[in-house]
Amino acid sequence: MSSTRTLGPFQVSPIGLGCMNLSHAYGQPPAFEQAERLLLQALDEGVTLFDTAALYGFGANETLVGQVLAKHRQKFVLASKCGMQGVQFSDGIRRVIDGRPATLRATCEDSLRRLQTDVIDLYYLHRWDKQVPIEESVGALGDLVHAGKIRSVGLSEVSAATLRRANAEFQITALQTEYSLWTRNPEIAVLDACRDLGVAFVAFSPLARGFLPGTLGSVDGLDAKDIRRAMPRFTPGNHATNLALLNGLREVAAEAGCSLAQLSLAWLLHRAPHIIPIPGTTSAEHLSENLGALAVNLSAAQMAKLDALMPSNAAAGARYNSINQTEVDTEDF
Repeated sequence: MSSTRTLGPFQVSPIGLGCMNLSHAYGQPPAFEQAERLLLQALDEGVTLFDTAALYGFGANETLVGQVLAKHRQKFVLASKCGMQGVQFSDGIRRVIDGRPATLRATCEDSLRRLQTDVIDLYYLHRWDKQVPIEESVGALGDLVHAGKIRSVGLSEVSAATLRRANAEFQITALQTEYSLWTRNPEIAVLDACRDLGVAFVAFSPLARGFLPGTLGSVDGLDAKDIRRAMPRFTPGNHATNLALLNGLREVAAEAGCSLAQLSLAWLLHRAPHIIPIPGTTSAEHLSENLGALAVNLSAAQMAKLDALMPSNAAAGARYNSINQTEVDTEDF
């Protein structure tokens, strides 16, 4: 397995780091000192792709990444996202999807300031604002490339058809969406479209939001603000059903001499050379464990067994609830 993978004009580590967990989504985030140690550990252990977004912590995650990593800026590829961010209303900050060119330009300036950098290497449209033609939003991002504010353009949670429309407007470097053993939707069309267009596929939640490592246990103890509480797969009934899926995976992991987390990441790395998973974590131990997946070699027979154990319809429950599902453009089984 190659020591790097191609991300547009960049060569990056085959496994990147999703930084969201350090500020957002899974309950109380870690203290600054712990988050700082984890980011620097990732850099020391060879991670060269760091992924954040304006949405995460409503700017807090970009601020964290900027404070910790700005002095190491030449050592890694920096990815962030626009088009979905927190907006202050009279009753507090709410998440808003807004893909209008003026908003994207303003968000980029805010991100550059928080990240303490002159240029963002890869800037994704976090969600396609369906009130704005994809060509209009992507054209605005292309203008940011020409202006030297960003180096390349990405898309998140879009279909193959939308990717092709966007790529006709401006070269897309990467498409990011959820992909793991229990979320196989990208196999419908997006993976092939990325390959055909020379677009990297960045897999977020490659460990199924903490499910695949087998350490989650009961969902009853999840923090009140944990986003998984609103996800159908993590309702107590569906979660109990899904836990049975891990039994077969444990057998393959034992045969391969690795953990469940390493097996899950190795499966992705073996699927295709244009796939780059970006697991997130707040744990130094889990970070090292995840990167250990690079040393796991899976045979064709083991890959086939994993596909049989976790087919497209294996997981009980939908990926998103009905409201969040309307916000994405991905194909569904």
